[in-house]
Amino acid sequence: MNPFHEHAAPLDSCLMDWRAMSPAPYDKRTVDPYTRTRVILMNGTEFENVWFSHQFSRNCPDNDLRRSLALLRRSEQQQQKLVAALKPDDETLLEHTIGYEQLAVDLTAHLAKRETDAHVRDALNFALLEDFDHLYRYADFLDMEDGVHAESLVGRYTEIMPARPTIAHHRYPTDEIKQPIDAKTASPETRLSVGVITAAEQQTMNYYMNVCAAYPNAPGRALYREIGMIEEQHVTQYGSLMDVKCTWLENLLMHQYTECWLYWSCMQTETDARIRGIWAQLLQMEISHLHEAARLLERYEGKNYRQVVGEGTFPAPLRLESNIDHVRAVLAGTVQLTACREGYTPVEQLPQGSDFFRYQGVVNADEKQVASHTVIDRHIASFGQDYRFQQGENPIPALQDMHVDNTRVGRVPGAAQ
Repeated sequence: MNPFHEHAAPLDSCLMDWRAMSPAPYDKRTVDPYTRTRVILMNGTEFENVWFSHQFSRNCPDNDLRRSLALLRRSEQQQQKLVAALKPDDETLLEHTIGYEQLAVDLTAHLAKRETDAHVRDALNFALLEDFDHLYRYADFLDMEDGVHAESLVGRYTEIMPARPTIAHHRYPTDEIKQPIDAKTASPETRLSVGVITAAEQQTMNYYMNVCAAYPNAPGRALYREIGMIEEQHVTQYGSLMDVKCTWLENLLMHQYTECWLYWSCMQTETDARIRGIWAQLLQMEISHLHEAARLLERYEGKNYRQVVGEGTFPAPLRLESNIDHVRAVLAGTVQLTACREGYTPVEQLPQGSDFFRYQGVVNADEKQVASHTVIDRHIASFGQDYRFQQGENPIPALQDMHVDNTRVGRVPGAAQ
């Protein structure tokens, strides 16, 4: 499909009343896990577009252009409210969090498997292990809090077990900055991947930042606080990959094109007929937004959309599906890596006074205060072992013991053996 060849309705026809913005939510007991994760993905995508539009408007001196942005942004806000309404009110914060982490795992794995740029692929696989470990720690907390086994929420499509321990994720801020892609040489699909993963991780960061203050007990607040900090690191990493040479209007077009591709992908892969209809409705609105962005680009910069996205035909749809083998392979091969400037290196190769060890010594000076570690210790103390859902033994020998939480892997040389 090429969205530039599709009919675009007038922008005012995209505006909705309150009833249209209030669809019936899915049933948390029967929903397919990937329907839940698609809802989370598109909620984050809409937020990214609204946030970007506000930043554009605050840096734009032309009021006519700002008025055009305001109309687009209002429509995006309404779309975000519609998508957010699909979450039912009886789905708890923690249950919804499991959806966030399943999305992070299977979206990142899918993008990594199709990525041709080695630098971007390495970034995806590196953060993949960290989100995979977050899923495990939230799942254990959910089991303690509500007696709910997260395997029922992820549909047994995604394993739940330790990876690079969250305590090892805390790195000195300068090591999150990576080399940006160049739109002139990067494929359109690479640009899509970077935009999608940045928006998705940003949504996770925002959700955890808000839940941290809203969670009703201290252990939950501490866990969301810690993992929310890691999500900020991920947003910094992925955001630094984005092309820094694009103009504001080129970026606007790319944002709208990304939304079109994602809604089209959701429509192609959705198993719930009612929600598939919602994705189709929102795709038509986004096509109108995209055509408006192309018009603005031509009017203000004299550029054709082809100079930004090529011919515009969509690549294969994004698919949220099980990626167990890929995650296991990445875990087996990269668990001891940490970020180091533009790349990644085994902790064994870091000098003792490196920024990583120095930062670890400050933030994790007392392991008993690290919430991601204490949540597993508490589960083991209460139930005799941690909670996992896995199809076989963990590929890392040091992570196979269900009676102790390993805090050395990924931060101590040789700890994975």
